Amino acid sequence: MYKLYYMPGACSRAIHALLLDLGQPVELIARDSVADFQEINPTNQVPVLVDGDLVLREGAAIVLHLLNKHGDAEQQGAIEQQAEFNQWLMFANATLHPAYSLLFFASRGLETEAAKEEVLQKAAARVSGLWNIVEQRLTERSVVCGDKVSAVDMMLAVYANWGNYFPLDIQLGENTHRLLQRVAEYPAFAQAVEAEEAVAA
Repeated sequence: MYKLYYMPGACSRAIHALLLDLGQPVELIARDSVADFQEINPTNQVPVLVDGDLVLREGAAIVLHLLNKHGDAEQQGAIEQQAEFNQWLMFANATLHPAYSLLFFASRGLETEAAKEEVLQKAAARVSGLWNIVEQRLTERSVVCGDKVSAVDMMLAVYANWGNYFPLDIQLGENTHRLLQRVAEYPAFAQAVEAEEAVAA
């Protein structure tokens, strides 16, 4: 059984949903319940996946590991499809995620209100621009890659929810809203959200 260190609403939710989608049993461990979590991950971040003696600490690496082990032929696809999936996975994990991280930094790490407001507005514009890339991708398709909801879509749904933490106008297009609704209704994702909410209650 896998062990997944998580935080409610964090990007670990997408990993949890992917494990459920792949039919893999998982033990959830809340990061804040572990006194020495930095010994598990020096960055103090989630997700962290434990697979036997293997400890993985980066979301994209975890997704690829799980799909390599458990993904069916449709999920893995031809080499071109794999490359396209990997590109969008990295876009989500290495481009969109850091853009949101700047919002969190500005809201918590800047002392003056003027500096905070300036950085928040610039970061929000950057995030909106990245969502426009997703919007254009979805012009003639209902999900980012393949024919069904994937880990990329689930990651994007987690990040989109982070906009609720800020009093900012982050622009999401109609195609993107349709994708997010589809992910919210996707059984594995909905089950992951429900499990987190049950623990938090």
